[in-house]
Parts: sequence; structure tokens; C-alpha cells
Amino acid sequence: MTEEPVRESDNGGPGDLPRVSTGSDGLDDILGGGFDPNRLYLYEGRPGTGKTTIALQFLLKGVSLGERVLYITLSETGRELDLVARRHGWSLTGVDIFELVPPETTLDPERELTVFHPAEVELSETTGLMFAEVERINPSRVVIDSLSELRLLAQSPLRYRRQVLALKHFFARRRCTVILLDDLSSSQDDLQLHSVAHGVVMLEQLAIDYGAERRRLRVIKMRGIAFRGGYHDFTIEAGGLKIYPRLVAAEHHRNFTGDFTPSGNAELDQLLGGGLERGTNALLIGAAGVGKSSVAMLYAIAAAQRGEHAVLFAFDEGRGTVEARARTLGLALDDHIESGRIRFQQIDPAELSPGEFGAIVRDSVERDNARVVIIDSLNGYLNAMPDERFLILQMHELLTYLGQQGVLTILVLAQHGMVGPMDTPLDISYLSDAVLMLRYFEAGGNVRRAMSVVKKRSGHHEHSIREFRMSSAGISLGPPLKAFSGIFAGSPQYTGTDIPETSMPDER
Repeated sequence: MTEEPVRESDNGGPGDLPRVSTGSDGLDDILGGGFDPNRLYLYEGRPGTGKTTIALQFLLKGVSLGERVLYITLSETGRELDLVARRHGWSLTGVDIFELVPPETTLDPERELTVFHPAEVELSETTGLMFAEVERINPSRVVIDSLSELRLLAQSPLRYRRQVLALKHFFARRRCTVILLDDLSSSQDDLQLHSVAHGVVMLEQLAIDYGAERRRLRVIKMRGIAFRGGYHDFTIEAGGLKIYPRLVAAEHHRNFTGDFTPSGNAELDQLLGGGLERGTNALLIGAAGVGKSSVAMLYAIAAAQRGEHAVLFAFDEGRGTVEARARTLGLALDDHIESGRIRFQQIDPAELSPGEFGAIVRDSVERDNARVVIIDSLNGYLNAMPDERFLILQMHELLTYLGQQGVLTILVLAQHGMVGPMDTPLDISYLSDAVLMLRYFEAGGNVRRAMSVVKKRSGHHEHSIREFRMSSAGISLGPPLKAFSGIFAGSPQYTGTDIPETSMPDER
């Protein structure tokens, strides 16, 4: 028995309709809940971008809800689809597959009337077979893969558009949500197809000069649905597409008290005018090896000692190197990592997209309740970005989000050079609430280290330059270097009588 056609009045206006999940949590988030039901949508992208995978996720979501679903394939066989599903750990049980391509083996006599090659039949006959199967199965979700075969059969843009409109009008009379797949085999963008579809999602695969390929998607249009625009990174993993919605800091707020977050070092807190406040970020800038990571580590360990959770994202160093350095400073970093208070995560910028990194940071804050986040270093993060301009925009959004969550964020940035004039690969100081500059300087035949707070938006701080030392007793700061000038300019001069061996007290 054929189901009665559905009229708009049957379910109220479009705003009253419940949403239909796309099968992807990330895409549902981008669309604010999913698709409007009983509409026709288009997934477009070059071969290899993941269209078939995300289409199967859409159907399998329907199976999990007890719905009848149908996959109409003009380009792949059922065996190929089953292989894709098994590689993702899925079973296609409950998914009706209607093939319009010849099988790889001898035809089953019982299926001879349902298997055709598109090139051997007229376009109208092909679409007629689709309609007959849909009426027989009566599904609530349908995927048609792919429109490139219909385009070839149509042979002219006008006939092709008429057939796509025929598809739309046919499904509009049924309680059915349809996804069309298009591999963009046409030599030009098919904008007329965009006008027919209720919504269009474009998937892309980008090859970079080094490292793994990057994938991203963009919702081009979605009638009547407010969606998050722009590009969203995604990966194809076992289990389907993992989509990372672009972070919009304005959507995330949390009430918190902006009290001080101690470093565990009284001298450093004094230099900072009492410490760094929650909901702010600090940039540690200086030459390689001067002690930036060690200073950042103080905040993670202090947070762990308070019973809070901290996370350290390391772009440049492995866990063994970081733990060894902590032991030379007398810091029990490995104990806190073992207890779970500090999470150390190695980041490979050649394999991780910026969107995926942002999602990992969000997960650390919202799931693990991290109160201190350390990014070491921005130089490694910069390598993950194809364009410096986008790094600034993404970092601005990420820092704003972390600030609104009451998280103290420590950023480490290595300057080019060791002593003398320094070159900064990325100017992000204007985004930072506080900037601590660490420098080497030479005096009395020794290479020493100096530190100063050159910026702090949230309150008072010392304006002096202090020498600091790293030893088995930790990090210790000396009195202001009043007898030196030009330390940060790269050419220090001593204005006293005798250059002291060190301005710091002897360690006991």
C-alpha cells in the first residue's frame, strides 16, 4: 500500500519540525541539531573526501532509531559498500542497498531484474527504477550515489536539471529525507543543483607540502537553518568522519572568580604583582633553552599541588625530555603525570589539523576540567598552519574561549637567535594579557639569564629586570639588575665598579 503524500500542514510549518540527525555529532553541532526532515540535501566533493562514509553514517543512524533506510548506488557495488562499512567496524544489516551497477560476479537469477548498468538504459528508465524501489521499500532515509552517473546519462544540462527536479518532486510527496552525492566530475560548478537542494555541504581534501592531507567541510547553504559558517576540519577514522566544528568563543561562557593562580615560586609571583589571574593568558618569550618551558612547568605543578587539573601540549619535546628536565630542577612532574593531575600530550603538527587541536583543548577544559593549559610552543603550532594570518585568528578565538572558561593559559614562543638582537617569528604579544621576557646576557665571562614582565593588562607588576637561575633547587630570582643597562637590547653594559660573579645569593 502506497503511503499518502505529506503536505506541509501535516507537520506544521518548517520551524515546528523536529530535526533529523546527520549521523555525525560534529555536523549536527554545526547545523544546530541536524537536518529538517523530508527534504533533499546534497553532499559534494572530489573522490576520497569522505562522502560515502558520512552518507552511511546518516543511514546507520536511522537504523539505530528503527527506521527503514535505502542506499541507491549507481557507482559502487554492494560488496564495495560492505567493505567500507567493515573497515569502520559497522554492519550494514538493516540498510537496504539497491544496485544500478553490474555485480562483480555472475548475476544471481533472482536479482537479474534489479541490476542494470546506467549506460545501457535510458535516463528516465533509471529514475523510474529508483522510484519503484523507493515505493517498494518506503524508507524514511535515502542516499543516492552518485549524481555524476545521472549527469552522464542526461547528456545536457537542461535534461539533467529536469531529472533532478523530478527527484525532488517525487520525494517531496513522501516522508523521506534524501541525500544526493556528487563527486564534482562536471567541469564546472553545478550551481543549478545548489538551487534545487534544500541544503548543500561541501567536503574538501587538501594536500600540503609535508605531512598528512587535511580535510575540511563547509555548509554552503541550508534553507531555514541557522548554521555555523566557515570551514570545519575533519578526519576520517575507524568509526566514520570525526568533524571538529569551528570554535566560536562567543558561544561559551562560564562564571568564575578571577583570583590569582600562584606559580609556587614566591619571587616570581612578586615580580608579577601577586601572580597571574584566572581567565588570562601569559606569553613567555625568549631564546631556545633560556628557561621558558621550565617557568611554564611551575604553573602546571602548582595547579596539581592544589588538586586542580593541568594539561601540557608539547609540540617540540617528548615526555621523557620534559620529565628529565623537571627532575634536574627538583620538580616532581612525573609523579603528577602518573596521578593524572597533569596530562602531557605530545602534538605532531604534521599530522594534526588546527581544528582538531582546538577540539582537544576544548575537551580538556569541558570534560577534564583543566584549569591551567600550557602550549609549548607556538613555533610548533605555527608549523601546523598553512598561513600565519589564520594562526592569529584561530589563536585569538582559542584564547578568548579559554579566558571565558576561567583557564590560565601559558604560551611559549621561542625567538630566533641566542644572544644579541632577537627575531620573533610571530607577533602575538597583542593577544597576550601578560608577557614575560627571558634573555641570556653575558657579564664577567659568564652567560646569565634575566627575566622581566614587560606587559600585564590585569594589574600592577614590577618593572625591574631580575637575574634568575635554574638549579636542582628549582628556579630562583635575584634582586633587580640595577647596575646593568642594555640587557634586553642585546649589548649589556655594567655601570658599577666591579662586575659581580652573580647578583644572586649563594644556594644552600
